Amino acid sequence: MKPLLVVDAANVVGSVPDGWWRDRAGAAERLRDALRGRDEEVVLVVEGKARNVSSVDDVRVVAASGNGDDKIVEVVREEGAGRPVTVVTADRELRRRVTALGAEVAGPTSVPRR
Repeated sequence: MKPLLVVDAANVVGSVPDGWWRDRAGAAERLRDALRGRDEEVVLVVEGKARNVSSVDDVRVVAASGNGDDKIVEVVREEGAGRPVTVVTADRELRRRVTALGAEVAGPTSVPRR
């Protein structure tokens, strides 16, 4: 079973002031595309105006109906058992929640941005 990489799209996109706020869905799509071709199983969690971003072959997009952090914790809890899990976010509270479940954490700069 491949390691699981769960990416907090809103947090990663928001970490670089490149005008993402003018097109949140487009920014999430660019991040999704930059995550392609990795060795891990990649789950990109989106919320808000990026909720309609679709999955691609290498990246599964999961839309949070409410709070994105809660959805990330749910993904880690339900899909992370028995394999390495890394969550990409800078959110301190989310980091605390997922490390309590055994996940590693990485900052937004750990993933490529195109």
